[in-house]
Amino acid sequence: AHGNVLLSRGGAVATITLSHPGKLNALTVAMWLTLRRVLDDLSDDDTLRCVLLRGADGNFAAGADISEFPEQRGDLDSLLHYHDAILAPALQAVAQCKHPTVAAIQGVCVGGGLEIAAHCDLRIAAHSSRLGVPIHRLGFPMAPGEMQGVLALAGRAVTLELLLEGRLLGADEAYAKGLLTRVVDDHAWSAEVQRCVDRIVGGAPLAARINKDMVRRLSPEVAPLTDAERRACFAYWNSSDHLEGVSAFLAGRKPVFTGQ
Repeated sequence: AHGNVLLSRGGAVATITLSHPGKLNALTVAMWLTLRRVLDDLSDDDTLRCVLLRGADGNFAAGADISEFPEQRGDLDSLLHYHDAILAPALQAVAQCKHPTVAAIQGVCVGGGLEIAAHCDLRIAAHSSRLGVPIHRLGFPMAPGEMQGVLALAGRAVTLELLLEGRLLGADEAYAKGLLTRVVDDHAWSAEVQRCVDRIVGGAPLAARINKDMVRRLSPEVAPLTDAERRACFAYWNSSDHLEGVSAFLAGRKPVFTGQ
C-alpha cells in the first residue's frame, strides 16, 4: 500500500486526509511534496473558508516514513535536502495557508504528524489520542525548520520534554501543556470537529484571513540560521548512534547508543 494525501471538497471546506495504510499514515517524501502542493493550491482558492487536516483509519499520522531514511537521507547533502527542501516547506505551507486550518486528531499523532498539527490554527483531539516526538531513539534531533512551529506552540519546556524523554502524552496532558485546542470524548469527537468547522465557516472569511496575517506579523520572528548554524544541526548525520537508531528501528529491536 502506498501513502497518499487525499483532497475532498464540501462547500467552503476542503478536507486533506493523510493516508498510508498499515503504517499509521507515516509520511513518505511523495506525501510531504503533495501536502505542500495541495496547500499552496488551496491558498489560491478564495471560495474556501476552512481547511480540515485529518488522518485515515483512526490515526492522524506517525511522522515520517522511516523505511525511506537509508535511501532519502543517506549522506549529508540528501539529509539537508530532505529536511530543508521537503519537510520544512510542507510545514511552511501548512503555517502559511491563507484559510483557517483545523487539525482533527485521533489515535497516533507523533513526530512529523505532531509537527503538521502544530502548524495548524486549531487542534481538536479525541480523548484517546497520543502525541509526542519519540525520535531520540532514532539517534537524531529535530531539524530547525520543524522545531520552529512546535516551539512557537508549546514553548521551551514542553518542546524539550517531548524531545529529551521521547514520551508519548495522552490527550489530557497534551492539552494541559498547550499542545491542543480542545479534547473531546471519542464518541463526541467527530461532531465537535464539525461544529468547530461550522463556526469558522459561519464567520467572515476576509476577517479570518486578516486575523491570521496579523497574528503572524505580530509574532516574534527569529533571525534565519546561518549556513554554518544550519549545518551544525545536522552534524549527527554520520554518527554511529544515528546509524544504530535507524537500523534498530527498522529491525524492531532496542537501540544501543554509545555517544559516538
